[in-house]
Amino acid sequence: MNIKKTFALTALSLSISFAHASTLTIDSAEDWGGGHANYPASNTIDGDVSWSSRWAANDAPVHLLLNLDSVQTVTDVGIYWGKGDSRAYTFEIYARESTSDSWTKVYDDVSSGTTSGIEVFDITDIDAQQVRIKTFENTSGTEWTNIQEVEVYGSTTALDSALAPSENFDLSQWYLSVPTDTDNSGTADSIKEDTLNEGYEDEYFYTDSDGGMVFKCYNDGYKTSSNTSYTRTELREMLRAGDTSIDTSGVNENNWVFSTAPSDQQSAAGGVDGNMKATLSVNHVTSTGDSSQQGRVIIGQIHAASDEPIRIYYRLLDGHSKGSIYFAHEPSNGNDEQWYEMIGSKSSTASEPSDGIELDEVFSYEIDVNGDTMTVSLIRDGKDTITEIVDMSDSGYDGYYVDSDGDTQDDYMYFKAGVYNQNNTGDDDDYVQATFYSLEHTHD
Repeated sequence: MNIKKTFALTALSLSISFAHASTLTIDSAEDWGGGHANYPASNTIDGDVSWSSRWAANDAPVHLLLNLDSVQTVTDVGIYWGKGDSRAYTFEIYARESTSDSWTKVYDDVSSGTTSGIEVFDITDIDAQQVRIKTFENTSGTEWTNIQEVEVYGSTTALDSALAPSENFDLSQWYLSVPTDTDNSGTADSIKEDTLNEGYEDEYFYTDSDGGMVFKCYNDGYKTSSNTSYTRTELREMLRAGDTSIDTSGVNENNWVFSTAPSDQQSAAGGVDGNMKATLSVNHVTSTGDSSQQGRVIIGQIHAASDEPIRIYYRLLDGHSKGSIYFAHEPSNGNDEQWYEMIGSKSSTASEPSDGIELDEVFSYEIDVNGDTMTVSLIRDGKDTITEIVDMSDSGYDGYYVDSDGDTQDDYMYFKAGVYNQNNTGDDDDYVQATFYSLEHTHD
């Protein structure tokens, strides 16, 4: 049976088996008749989901052809319909291995007409290198088809509970902070890339019985620096992938920059702009200590040299069964921090959100940065995607920041994922815990 799922710009599997779902590489997109010269098919694979970067074609039925980089098992197709929240499109999806093969129809339906995010369609699984989307009429009464972006997804190997996290997940470009101090440095231990990828596990970071990657962090423990108030068990992005000749800080091949940074910084950095996708469940939150700190944990971040463009929080208040999701955006220029409530409220006295996320419930988030625009999406199986767009044009992320001495320095970015405990007043043995089932990060 075909199942339509409303997702953001990703398709991370939320099934109970927790199989990996990968975004397949699309080499090219072609218009098969009726296309508008100003809105070519290539716009559907450029990573830009704006209306101005769309494929437009008239005289239905029209066809969008997607050429993958190789023959792969295709399981889902994601379509970001133009004006998808106000019009529904009738369409079919076909696939084949090569140009010498006949097309096989793997899906037909009508889009929801209720979402401005990508809709992901669970097609009949097929080995293919070409995918074709054929569209007919739409509910606006015109024969125009508008598609802003497409993605194609395929399944890979399921997670194995007998393996270490680094054997289930690609952690080659991450290091891990854990709240221990085995080197007697006075600060939390950093498990560098090579050690992490040699099967590292401990009581704070390990593989669960379902194959997920567990992050656990007690209130009591060593912190990463004297400037940090809370403990964490958290991955820090390291684009250098174990090459210790490259410093961890600075605009270099270990870190990335926004495309608003000067061209010389973009050339020197390990990447430009960024996207991180994660599928996870929060398993435990704190219930002791100050009411302003109970139940909250950060599960994903972009950290800059001095500030934090985003911190994503999960919070479950004592006595509630459903938690909230919200995030903070901290400008680099001293402007006030901005808060975005995606589900429920960040308030310590908020009522329980009716659509909140329970402990152990699997969900996904995505952070996507393109210049001054940061798009944050929250994805749950069977529910509409929740999306917030942050305009960072007045946030000071132009490639520089002013340090504590008043000097101007080059700014740089890195992703973080895991659990960053936000309680330092509760019982020492109270803790936060989350299990990740998928984690991907990419840059231009």
